[in-house]
Amino acid sequence: MIRTCSFLSLITAVAFSLHAQKGYEIQVQIKGLHDTLVILGHHFGNATSIYPDDTARLDKNGKGVFKKKKDLPGGMYVIFLPQKGTYFDIIINHEYRFSVENDTADLFANIKFKNSKENEVFYSYQRFLSAQRNQLNRLNEEYKKTSDPDEKARLRKEMEAIDKKVGATIDSIQKTYPSLFVSKFIKATRNIEVPEPPKGPDGKIDSTFQYRYFRAHYFDNFDISDPRLLRTPLYENKIMTYIEKVIPQIPDSIYPELDKLIEKSRTSPELFRYMLVTLFNYYGKSQIMGFDAVQIYLAEKYYIPEATWSDSSYINKLKDYVKKNKPLIIGAVAPDVRLVVVPSNHFIEAQKDTALRRYPHVGQFVDLHAIKSDYLVLFFWDPECGHCKKAAPQMHALTNKLKQKGVLVLAVGTVFGETGKIKWVDFINQHGLYDWINAWNPYDYEYKIKYNIESTPQIFILDRDKKIQGKRIGPEQVEEIIDMLIKRDEYLKKHPEEKK
Repeated sequence: MIRTCSFLSLITAVAFSLHAQKGYEIQVQIKGLHDTLVILGHHFGNATSIYPDDTARLDKNGKGVFKKKKDLPGGMYVIFLPQKGTYFDIIINHEYRFSVENDTADLFANIKFKNSKENEVFYSYQRFLSAQRNQLNRLNEEYKKTSDPDEKARLRKEMEAIDKKVGATIDSIQKTYPSLFVSKFIKATRNIEVPEPPKGPDGKIDSTFQYRYFRAHYFDNFDISDPRLLRTPLYENKIMTYIEKVIPQIPDSIYPELDKLIEKSRTSPELFRYMLVTLFNYYGKSQIMGFDAVQIYLAEKYYIPEATWSDSSYINKLKDYVKKNKPLIIGAVAPDVRLVVVPSNHFIEAQKDTALRRYPHVGQFVDLHAIKSDYLVLFFWDPECGHCKKAAPQMHALTNKLKQKGVLVLAVGTVFGETGKIKWVDFINQHGLYDWINAWNPYDYEYKIKYNIESTPQIFILDRDKKIQGKRIGPEQVEEIIDMLIKRDEYLKKHPEEKK
């Protein structure tokens, strides 16, 4: 019975001890500060986003404590000193009870830790790296000043030796402390070493090898599935560099890369949300023509079905956005609409005939897809729109030049009714806009719905198959895009094997 009681007491004591250990307690002492608040915060995604987690009041001796009954997610945290407007980094990862001492005279040189191997290793490496960087800077300055080839060779060798020394130190940390987060963090800062390109059987160097190698191994040192790296200054820059500068900037090439990133982020709800929102917002704000297709892809595949953090009203708006804009992405067949084409002589005659100016029942119905040309520029405009008053004459000035390249311009006046027609006729006559195809539809606005015309002017470039090749551009960009498309067509005629 006594033994049983002792055993139960032991279980109770262990359980109480485990419960008591939950949470964190970080003792701080900062020389040069007293009777003031300091803030514990964490990095989130990048170097500028720091979010507060806790506060501590320093006493007259500069001592204080951060303490709560909940664990902190692993990552890189900061202790912010409001009085000084600065902070220093600390690593938190399973070591929830440790102490840190520092001195405002030099926060980097004077920092000390107790009971935190993560931070001891981190600052030991940082001091080593700082010393190597100073030495490298000195050698670089000497290299710039000397013109002696032998001296330059010697300096290059010394700089290469420093790089190797840093690499060897990182390798040593990985081997000695494989379970520490700081090992993973330091590895994440390491660049990929790209080997020299091999020669083929014909003796020629593969010019694409280094790019393909770099792209394939880009994340070798950076575990994007680890949510702890999200709480560092590194994560967002690593992701954005990859999608902006490493992968081909073509939607069909971007889609599978985004799938990989998102799937690897599913290790934590917070990481998944961050990844999806970051990518979704980036492509939504992009000014690159055609990248709206990427946002639509992300919306349909991930955001609408899985963004549980968004309210239903936003999701419904997003569904409506996808419905309106998916038919208009680059490469899609443009919606066929029926318009009324009005001949130029009608506008000229209407100058002297008030009844003819307002008369809406004139012209001939034409289906958009029935218009034959190598390329067709769709120009939606309104004579009362401030931007259109400038853009319409600019677009019309290109008409004859574009005709010589097999391009027609279909200028669609978005006016309605007799009053609208009068303004449309007057503007065309005032500016002599007779050389393009003038069209409208006084009977319905189906074309506005299908082309999502919520503002004017709007320009779409269609190829001979009526596939959209350009959109949401200004008149000044039209000829450049047309020339690019013509060159592409000429190239594909010579290399038909490269057609999709």
